[in-house]
Amino acid sequence: MQKRLIFILLILGVTTSAFAQEKNMWKTLSNVTVERSFDEILSIDVEHYNFASQVKALNGKKISLEGWMIPLDELRGENYFVLSSLPFANCFFCGGAGPETVAEVFSKKEVKFTEKKVKVTGVLTLNSDDPLRLMYILNDVEVDEAKD
Repeated sequence: MQKRLIFILLILGVTTSAFAQEKNMWKTLSNVTVERSFDEILSIDVEHYNFASQVKALNGKKISLEGWMIPLDELRGENYFVLSSLPFANCFFCGGAGPETVAEVFSKKEVKFTEKKVKVTGVLTLNSDDPLRLMYILNDVEVDEAKD
C-alpha cells in the first residue's frame, strides 16, 4: 500500500511539474536582457539579446507555448505567424509588451487564423543577432487550440 501511494504521489508530482513548466515557459523566456547598438549597414539602432542560462538550455529543444496568433501570411504563407503571449491589443507590436513576449512560428501544416488562444509545440531557436528576425523562432510546429 505504501509503495502504491508513493507511486501515485510521484506520478502526480511529475504531471504537475510538467504542467507548471508549460504554463511558465513565457516566464522562463523573459529571462533575457536587451542591448542596443547602431548598425552601420542598416543605419538604425538594432537590438542584441543576451539570454540567461535557463533560456540557452532550451535552444534546439522542443517546447510548448500558449498564446494568440498574429497573422502575417502576406509575408511568408499560411504556415507562418507570430505567437504572442498576450492578446493582440496588448502584444509587443501594439506597444504593450517587450520583444520577449513574441515568437516566430513555422508550422508543419497550413494554419487558419483564429482569435482563440492556441498551443504550439516546436523546436526553439534563439536569435541573438539578426535584427530582421524575432528573438524566438519555433520550427516544425504543431498547433492545437489551448485548453484553459
